[in-house]
Amino acid sequence: MRRNALLATDTSANAERTQLERWRCMTPPEKARAVTAITLAVQEQSLAGIRIRHPGASDQECMLRLAVLKLGPDLTCQVYPEAAALFGR
Repeated sequence: MRRNALLATDTSANAERTQLERWRCMTPPEKARAVTAITLAVQEQSLAGIRIRHPGASDQECMLRLAVLKLGPDLTCQVYPEAAALFGR
C-alpha cells in the first residue's frame, strides 16, 4: 500500500491527513453513528433521485426501486414479489 496516495483526488494531502487523524480518534460508537448517518443520507439522496425520475410513483414503488438499486432486479423480485411489476414480469 502506498502511504502517500490520496483517498480522494479533490482533497489536499493536508486536509486528508487531518481527516484521517480525526477518524482514528473516534470511538467505535462515534464511528458507527457517522456511518449510520452517511448511510441514511445516501438512502435519502437515492430516494430523491428516484422521485425525480418517477414523479408519479407511490412511496411503496420508490422503496421497491431503491431495493432494485441495492439488491439488483432478480434478488429484489425474490424478496419483494410485487417488484416484478416494475419489470413487466
